[in-house]
Amino acid sequence: MKKENTMLTKFLRPRTEAVYALLRIIVGLLFAFHGLQGLTGLLIPPEYQPHMWTQGWYGSIIEIVTGLAVAAGFLTTWAAFLASGTMAVAYMQFHWKFHFGMQFFPAANQGEPALIYCWTFLYMACKGGGKWSVDAAILGDGESSESRPMKRHEIHA
Repeated sequence: MKKENTMLTKFLRPRTEAVYALLRIIVGLLFAFHGLQGLTGLLIPPEYQPHMWTQGWYGSIIEIVTGLAVAAGFLTTWAAFLASGTMAVAYMQFHWKFHFGMQFFPAANQGEPALIYCWTFLYMACKGGGKWSVDAAILGDGESSESRPMKRHEIHA
């Protein structure tokens, strides 16, 4: 496969880590705010605010905690994986509802945001926190623990 060497690629490639950090921070904060809306009822109709101790209430707490962790790049793989799974459940249970026909399509069941969050967080779970994260600062080597390959002694530990 031929490597792309366009002017745009040469301009963007060195900015990959900075753009990924911005993506992680913005998506994490938006997700945390969505959870905060669920807990406080901020900017949503009262009928959409979940009652305490319900699945939606716990989902809001998960959204706040994982969103803030992802934004900070702290335990990124774990937080993003939990956030991704939470959005997969939200999509299947509250949007798609296992109906076929028109309800199958995200545009019809209003599940597009849940799917976008689900796949974005899954990517972040695979990539880790990146260079500009708490994970990288703790390790001190500019890599998150999730993105560096495991050493032989770590596998058997």
